[in-house]
Amino acid sequence: MSEQHPETDTHDRREGETLGSPTPESGAERDPQEWVTGDEPMTGPQRSYLDNLARQAGEEIPADLNKAEASEHIERLREKTGSGDS
Repeated sequence: MSEQHPETDTHDRREGETLGSPTPESGAERDPQEWVTGDEPMTGPQRSYLDNLARQAGEEIPADLNKAEASEHIERLREKTGSGDS
């Protein structure tokens, strides 16, 4: 039985939209750039977490990031905001 994965729909990317803006609009340790799926659009949980972190940091970030780019921004913003510290 052969199962194919549907192509990622690029229509999900919202041109010009940013995350972390003051008014919202309606775990691996490997290098994110080496991820097999790193060039796919960021996941819903990444988007939500990145939006919250960007707000805390007072930054606006493009909303059309891929998984690898989102992960890199999350890591950077976690360090900047101190989020995730035990």
